[in-house]
Amino acid sequence: MTRGRDGGAGAPPAKHRALLAAVVAAVVALSAAIYVGAAADDGTRSRGTLAGGPARDGDPAAPASTGTWVGSWAASPVGGEPGTELTGLAGRSVRNVVHTSAGGTGARVTLSNLYGQSPLTVTHASIAVSAGSGTAAALAGTMRPLTFTGDPTVVVPPGGQVTSDAVRVPVPQDGDVLVTTYSPVASGPVTYHRHARQVSYVADGEHTRDTTGTPYTGRSTVWRYLTALDVLSDESDGTVVVLGDSLTDGITSTTGGNNRWPDVLSDRLREALADGRDLPRHGVVNAGISGNQILADGLGRPPENPSGLNRFGRDVLGRTNVEVVVVALGVNDILRRPGTADPDRIVAGMNALVERAHARGLKAVGATLMPFGGHRGHTDAREAVRQRVNAEIRAGRVFDAVVDFDEALRDPYDPRRLRSDYDSGDHLHPSDKGYARMAEAFDLDDLEGGAPAQL
Repeated sequence: MTRGRDGGAGAPPAKHRALLAAVVAAVVALSAAIYVGAAADDGTRSRGTLAGGPARDGDPAAPASTGTWVGSWAASPVGGEPGTELTGLAGRSVRNVVHTSAGGTGARVTLSNLYGQSPLTVTHASIAVSAGSGTAAALAGTMRPLTFTGDPTVVVPPGGQVTSDAVRVPVPQDGDVLVTTYSPVASGPVTYHRHARQVSYVADGEHTRDTTGTPYTGRSTVWRYLTALDVLSDESDGTVVVLGDSLTDGITSTTGGNNRWPDVLSDRLREALADGRDLPRHGVVNAGISGNQILADGLGRPPENPSGLNRFGRDVLGRTNVEVVVVALGVNDILRRPGTADPDRIVAGMNALVERAHARGLKAVGATLMPFGGHRGHTDAREAVRQRVNAEIRAGRVFDAVVDFDEALRDPYDPRRLRSDYDSGDHLHPSDKGYARMAEAFDLDDLEGGAPAQL
């Protein structure tokens, strides 16, 4: 891990400053169109309370709880799910299974209708702790109904999102949580995250409060509607957001294994804190989208698979109590360019992300671009672009701190390729062992938040 902007390496060259100005101007022009949300969290630091009150069915009375709201899990909406354009998932209960980083005494969730063409009406929703891995059943005594400004029914407009009321529920660290929604009316397309690497469930009819899991005979490997799980925590005081592509999304990791590198990073942080190390106490949330680029959006309006620049406000600044953003993007800007990508434009895009992070007081950690020799998209010209981008990152002219994924995973005998045991087999995406190595390469001290002082 090498030091960057706060290590006195100097300002970006003039040509990068000019490109940066152009990129920032484009981002500002786009910002008004990005993800209009209803009742969305503003992402600022806050303390929270869950007041005790009269007991409700499934929600026993408890003493008032206090703590800090932090992100425990997140997924970036990617597009509209194919096949749901006309009816959505009307008349079915959708039970998303998500894996937590931080634990807490209370929870709230965010639902998205970003890619919907009609209002999404949710009449029933619930949250529960999973009874175990690979099941739709809930742990006894943890099922809670969810409300939205006190009402069990909420209508999310097309392009909007909504955050539930807080509910008292014991959310474990490093555990699975079930978030279930039911919509009785057609509302497509369904906003989803395609590569969940997790099995979730669907049932015909309204079964949001079911604890047995028996009605949930349908299985899927996508997340639907759900984009965030926040917890009220006494053990965590901030959130780390990892902004990345398929290498962060964990596209080749074992389904249900929670072996994406941000999962392993969260495990490392939790274990180090348990061993008494003086480290930040943060939740780690994954904002990876397979195929994502820094500069270019996908097709559609709003764009499917929006660029890192486009979605930074939504997926980073819009998360709860963010302290640190980790940027692991750039490979697709090289691979998906019809000709030879411009390394200066890629670096300028990275600088634009860092400037936006600093404007909100966030620390920006950046990752070098890993090798992809042997992949069908590899060429000598693209390799040269990767090397030039990595040289800028390592020189400290982009990020506040750097994690050198390239050095950690490359084959020492052929540095243009991944080491064989770190390679999933496609010569681009890591194996489970490779994802673990990425997390091991991360200096946990760099998770201390805060933008560097301006001299």
